[in-house]
Amino acid sequence: MKPFSQRLLQSVAPIWESKYKHPFVMGLGDGSLPVESFKFYMKQDYVYLIEYAKMFALGSTKAYDLTTSARFAQLQEATLNYEMSLHRQYAERFGITREELEATEPSFVMLAYTSYMLKVAHEGSLADLVSALLPCTWSYWEIGKRLAEVEGAMDHPLYGDWVRMYSSDEFGSLAIWLIELIDQLAEGKNEQELARLEEHFLITSKMEVLFWDMAYRQEMWP
Repeated sequence: MKPFSQRLLQSVAPIWESKYKHPFVMGLGDGSLPVESFKFYMKQDYVYLIEYAKMFALGSTKAYDLTTSARFAQLQEATLNYEMSLHRQYAERFGITREELEATEPSFVMLAYTSYMLKVAHEGSLADLVSALLPCTWSYWEIGKRLAEVEGAMDHPLYGDWVRMYSSDEFGSLAIWLIELIDQLAEGKNEQELARLEEHFLITSKMEVLFWDMAYRQEMWP
């Protein structure tokens, strides 16, 4: 029997392919992305990371073993104290101050996306949480690897750091850990339970596309 993660990936193949071909993503690779769109993205991604870190905290509390609980706790700490620090440093290169980041009003899409993830995490099991969390991490890694193959993408003066970060083995190790975790958590579940996990994965995969749309159009509310 194939791993559950492969079922998830197959179920969202057309959606993920649309992400790879999204003008925001392709613009990161060839350098054509308007700087104002990326600055808008940076601000919204900053407030997203705050909510994203809460998912790790909830993962730590819902974990069934100490090792998994500790890993989620480490991920929360790394997100809040390392990744967000890098985000602030990167934003400074675009003239975005820490004060601007902190004062960012969340867009409709950001609110909808994170509210759904946190609802699933609060109401469901660890498997529910991971299935809702996974599309962000996994798809960013896949996007990073694809963009790393574009000539000059990793050396672009503005977007090269983004490509290098998300194509890195370090970031990939997080994606792999979550993929392996969802496969473990799916073992022994009935079809109704698996279908629910697949639905979470599908919805947050769609939210990822909407996030790119929102950033590209610099859209606060539809």
